[in-house]
Amino acid sequence: MSTKLSMTRDINGYNAFGLIPTYDIYAGSLTVSTEQHITVPSNNEYWLAIFTYSPGANIWVDFTTTATVPSSTVGSVSVVLNPSARQVKAGSTISFITADSTSPFICIELQILNNYASLT
Repeated sequence: MSTKLSMTRDINGYNAFGLIPTYDIYAGSLTVSTEQHITVPSNNEYWLAIFTYSPGANIWVDFTTTATVPSSTVGSVSVVLNPSARQVKAGSTISFITADSTSPFICIELQILNNYASLT
């Protein structure tokens, strides 16, 4: 059973970023220069993906194609370095890669949510 995003309230009654534990969690260790990916579950259309990483790790994440480590020249890329959270759609693939030789760990928690950002 998946968990619907429901932010807790702070002492003044405003939304706070306290999350209810979820059942949709993916985790693992990355090997240097080896892409790994997950597919967002299809039992709900929209999700909030929340990412955590080993401290000091450099994880490149791609939400549209296979993740690659950027070159040493600054230019346009489709990968994001260590994102904290993103809205994603059911069935989409989230791809990960690192150049770190320390085999960093990643964890992805998924929470069901409404389509607040009109993600297409």
